[in-house]
Amino acid sequence: MTTITRRGETVHINGDLPVIGSVAPDFKLTRKDLSDVSLADYAGMRKVLSIVPSLDTPTCAMSARQFNQRAAALENTVVLNISADLPFAMARFCEIEGIEAVEALSMMRDRRFATDYGILQVDGPMAGLTARAVLVLDTHDVVVYRDLVPEIRQEPDYDAALTALEAAG
Repeated sequence: MTTITRRGETVHINGDLPVIGSVAPDFKLTRKDLSDVSLADYAGMRKVLSIVPSLDTPTCAMSARQFNQRAAALENTVVLNISADLPFAMARFCEIEGIEAVEALSMMRDRRFATDYGILQVDGPMAGLTARAVLVLDTHDVVVYRDLVPEIRQEPDYDAALTALEAAG
């Protein structure tokens, strides 16, 4: 079983992130307007999946801000910020923070995303939420980069993710 840490304490994750070179699993997630989306809704685009436990934490909020600033202007690219937050809370966060270039998606209706992507925290104080991770998918939904952040309070490696995104064409 995969592990990360939270404040130095071991937390178990239900599986492993999809491997590089594999096609990412489809998903059903909910937008701020309560409509559902799947991976197919972003067909033909490069995708950054910024997966966070909750936007209502400092590190998750910083991650959303960073991707909003750094990846938003890239052509044929969508940045998806995925969390367990309710769509209403996500909408409020994005409005207050001026997050316009990152699409916030909720696992509100379907938690299979967390299990299918191998990032569900199964124990510890945040059990039931995702670990922090970044996946970069090419235009065919093939995983070209993956990063399971080892300490939940640590930010992801933005530079490595964006380098992989640019290399994905």
